[in-house]
Formats: sequence, C-alpha cells, structure tokens
Amino acid sequence: MPFQPLLRGALGALLLLATAACDGNRVYETNEDLPDYAWSVQQKPAFQFEIQDTTQRYNVYFNVRNASMYGYYNLYVKHTLTGPNGPVGKPLLHQMILMDPKTGEPHGNGTGDIFDHQFLALPRQRFARPGTYRLVLEQYMRQDVLPGIMAVGVRVEKAPAGDAEK
Repeated sequence: MPFQPLLRGALGALLLLATAACDGNRVYETNEDLPDYAWSVQQKPAFQFEIQDTTQRYNVYFNVRNASMYGYYNLYVKHTLTGPNGPVGKPLLHQMILMDPKTGEPHGNGTGDIFDHQFLALPRQRFARPGTYRLVLEQYMRQDVLPGIMAVGVRVEKAPAGDAEK
C-alpha cells in the first residue's frame, strides 16, 4: 500500500509531538466547562488531586477562559482547600485581572473573542500530608450569574527549586 509509509510517518510525528508536549512539572491540571458559558454563584467547581511528595513545594494556578462579552475587567474568586486532615489554611479571595481596566484590552492568550488566563494563586504551597486534596472555586462577584465565563480550572505544578521562599 502506498499510504502505509505516509501513515506510519504521520503517526510517528504525532507521537513525537505528544511526547514533547508533556510537562514534567505538572502534577495536575483540569478545566471545567461552565453550562451556557456563564458562572453562577451556585456553581462551585471542585478539583481533586493527589500529592505524594510533601518535601516538594508546589505552585497552584487558577485557569479562566472568558469570552470578550464578559462585562467586567476583573474576576473575584474565593478558594477553599481541604486535605486528608481537613482544611488547609483559610479560604482566600483572589482578584484576577482579565482586561486592562482603562482600555478594556483583553489580557491572556486568545483567538477571536475567547481568552485563556492562568493566574498564580498559591505560590510555593506546601502540602503537609500525602493524599487527596480538594480545591473548590466560587465566583465572588456582585452579580449572581456571570455571562462570558466559559470555563475555570486548576493547575498544580512542582515549584522550581530556585524560586525564592515566600
């Protein structure tokens, strides 16, 4: 078959790309699409991840995907983190700047009218015990439903050893 070498070559290239795309520092990353591209105060996406190495420090990021129709330049999100022995720290409120407050120019990476953002929420987080951790996100804006917030997520990665202590 004349297409067999071509197919093998394409599969090999795809495998090479997939291997190169792997991120050795990433421990966990998941995004949750929001129904109707709107985030309601009743929706509290929860993300569960495993931590095995308690000597390692981790950077925890929040991911946000929004459409340009989102009506605010910022987004307030409260997180609650629990671990194998209960709460880890106190719930914290984060302000994420999605657009320039003066010009309205969108931040993040985007194509068309959709923009992806990643915010460092918990730098150099230490997890005291190995096990399952659960991070819950709540939108904390003054509006019950936020049209234009399409997805939210969490990324946990190993913090580089050279980062300054916080």
